[in-house]
Amino acid sequence: MIAPTSPFAERHRALETVSAWVLALLWLLPLLYALWTAFHPAAYATRFVPDAPLTLQNFANAWHAAPFPRYFLNTFLLVTMILAAQLVLATLAAYAFARFTFRGSNVMFMLVLLQLMVMPDILIVENYQTMNLLGLRDTILSIGLPYFASAFGIFLLRQTFKTVPRELDEAATVEGASAWQILMQVYVPLARPIYIAFGLVSVSTHWNNFLWPLIVTNSVESRPLTVGLQVFSSTDQGVDWSIITAATLMTSAPLLLAFLLFQRQFVQSFMRAGIR
Repeated sequence: MIAPTSPFAERHRALETVSAWVLALLWLLPLLYALWTAFHPAAYATRFVPDAPLTLQNFANAWHAAPFPRYFLNTFLLVTMILAAQLVLATLAAYAFARFTFRGSNVMFMLVLLQLMVMPDILIVENYQTMNLLGLRDTILSIGLPYFASAFGIFLLRQTFKTVPRELDEAATVEGASAWQILMQVYVPLARPIYIAFGLVSVSTHWNNFLWPLIVTNSVESRPLTVGLQVFSSTDQGVDWSIITAATLMTSAPLLLAFLLFQRQFVQSFMRAGIR
C-alpha cells in the first residue's frame, strides 16, 4: 500500500520544480540570444524578426579575424598539461592522506583545505615574479605551472579513497601487491567517476581562465582562446556582436559537448563524494 503524499511535500516538490524551470530559463536566455545573434546578419542582432535570413558568415569572419587554430592548440595543450599534472599529484597526495598514518598528516591536510579559501587572483603578483625569475614568462608552461597542484582534487579523491574497504588492501597485500600496485589496480579504477568529474571541472576552469593568461603572455604563440577573444572587442570599427557571439560559441562549444557527454558521471560522482 502506497502512503499518501502530504500537502506539504506536494507544495515543496512544486516549488522545487518551478525554481528549476526559472533557473533553467535564466541560463537558457543568454544562450538563445547568442545563437540568434551568431546565426543572423548584424542588422538583426538586436531585434527579433521571424523571417530573418540565416547565415554562417559570422563564423567564417570570426575564424579568419584571429588565429583560432593556434589559440585552440594552445588551449588544448594548456588544459591537458594542467589536468595530467593535477591527476598525478592529487592521486598520490590523496592516497597518502587516506591510507597512511604519519606525524602531522591531519595538520597537512588542513593546510590543503585552507588553500581552497585562497583566491588564485591574490597570488598573481607573486606568480608573475616567479615566472619572470624562472624565465618562463610568455609561455604555455607559465600559464599552467601555478595550477599543477589542486587542493580541490586532493580533497575530492581523498574522500573517495576513504570509502574503499580496507579488506581490499589486505587481500591485495596477501597476493603480494605493493602499495603502488594497490593504488593503480584497486583505488584508481574504483574512483573513475570521480576522475571524470574532476577532469570536467579542471578543464572548464582553465579553458575559461582569462586574467592570469592575459597578464603572463603577450604573443599569439602562447595565448589561449579566452585571451584571443579580446581582439574582437578592440577594433576601431566598433563592436560587431554577431562576430563576437560566433567566436564565443566556437570557444565554448567543446565544453558544452563534453558536459553533455559526461553529465551523468559528473552528477553521480559528486553525490558519491561525501565527507566521511
